[in-house]
Amino acid sequence: MLKVAEVRVNDGESIESALRRFKRKVQQEDIIKDIKKHTFYLKPGEKQRIKSALARKRNRKKIRREFD
Repeated sequence: MLKVAEVRVNDGESIESALRRFKRKVQQEDIIKDIKKHTFYLKPGEKQRIKSALARKRNRKKIRREFD
């Protein structure tokens, strides 16, 4: 699915402020994150291994914070 962020420049509005609004909209819609996710193919098993490794990392971090 292709997401498109669109910003219309209002009368009397500078290009800089319109560009700021555009960047904010792109960030809110996670367009860059989505593009990075689709830049290469991961096999389903590989994707699951990465997901579980991130979960283990989060759990270790959580336990370490609770311990301190």
